[in-house]
Amino acid sequence: MPAMPVEEAFVMFSAVAPKGWRVELIEGEIHVTPPANGEHEEIVSEITGQVRDHRKDLGRYTGIGLYVPGASVSGQVEPDLVLAPKGSFDNEEKYHDASSVLLVAEVASRSTGDNDRHKKIHGYARAGIPVYLLIDREAGNAVLYTDPVGEEYEHQEIFKLSKVVPLPEPLGFDLDTGEF
Repeated sequence: MPAMPVEEAFVMFSAVAPKGWRVELIEGEIHVTPPANGEHEEIVSEITGQVRDHRKDLGRYTGIGLYVPGASVSGQVEPDLVLAPKGSFDNEEKYHDASSVLLVAEVASRSTGDNDRHKKIHGYARAGIPVYLLIDREAGNAVLYTDPVGEEYEHQEIFKLSKVVPLPEPLGFDLDTGEF
């Protein structure tokens, strides 16, 4: 049997994945992730609530797909949380251009941690996403990546969970991780 191109296999896996499962194509590899657990969802909920309190002009998108250059030919990922001006994804598409995205957040788990800590950083930087927030539950840290240049972020700051994370412009408010 001839090998199937990874993009075709990705489309096939995406079509048959059970509801709630996430299928992503990251750095040319297909990753299938089961639905998040309650702790994961509580953290995402807390972040979205704090964003709503500080920035009512921003949409808080979960389960939205983004195109990030270089992740593969298709470059398709689904971050845990995307912040962008309201209406940025007002269409029928499943995957969207990332040019309006101000922040992506990932809540790392055992099954996604390696991708969240390493592979996705390059794609998010290449896409020019100004802020990448990684909540690393295993390490007990919030890692803030800012100032994307090429495949990297120029700045990285690590905060212990329970501390305040100052989100820079274009966000411009403090995120309290005390509830995480």
